[in-house]
Amino acid sequence: MSLFGNEESQPVEVAGHQLTCPVCSGQNFWTKRAQLNTAVATFFNLDWANHTATCFVCSECSHIMWFHEEI
Repeated sequence: MSLFGNEESQPVEVAGHQLTCPVCSGQNFWTKRAQLNTAVATFFNLDWANHTATCFVCSECSHIMWFHEEI
């Protein structure tokens, strides 16, 4: 089992290209969503209003790649 439970890593395509890890050249990733918090929103307790990003975590070396737009 991985850090991501029973979810299996898989190949990912971004903008019509096979995603490859720039660190180890791995081609399988776990997909996660992450919130892009800002200090102002946190100060006013409005973290829920911040944007989110799609993150791909390499299953070989754990390198994380962030993409602001929905993939």
